[in-house]
Amino acid sequence: MLHIIEDTRQKAEHHSKKHAFFESISVKWIRCKLPFGDYAPVPPVSIDTKENVDEIAANICGSEHKRFIAECKAAKEAGCQLIVLVENELGFQALPDVARWVNPRTRFSPKCVQGPRLMKAMETISERYGVQFQFCHPDETGKRIMEILKNYGYYNN
Repeated sequence: MLHIIEDTRQKAEHHSKKHAFFESISVKWIRCKLPFGDYAPVPPVSIDTKENVDEIAANICGSEHKRFIAECKAAKEAGCQLIVLVENELGFQALPDVARWVNPRTRFSPKCVQGPRLMKAMETISERYGVQFQFCHPDETGKRIMEILKNYGYYNN
């Protein structure tokens, strides 16, 4: 099923004929602000950067869980490869490295999520929604983003 993006500045109630046509040919649309134009294809890849392992732990195992999973589902349904690029100064390079993460909140909340459980949750999300988790040092984030985009044909330098 094809997905397209409709700019949120388009008044949805004024475009019922377009929407009916889209539905008739099994095209779904996602309303989202576009920098220009009214309609665009969903990109084949999207990169979500996380400042550190703490942030991805909060997204997956904390109060942001519902929102994060909804984004993962939406990317999968739209045929977009979601890559979560987790910046870290811990030397983590791959998902199994997360198992050795020690949550700094342990001193305040001994029952908070730890590395092995977080790794398992990330594996489950990857299996269910096709999300790729990648890791890099914060100094390399820009370079890694460009490498990922190059792999998807966006950047040819």
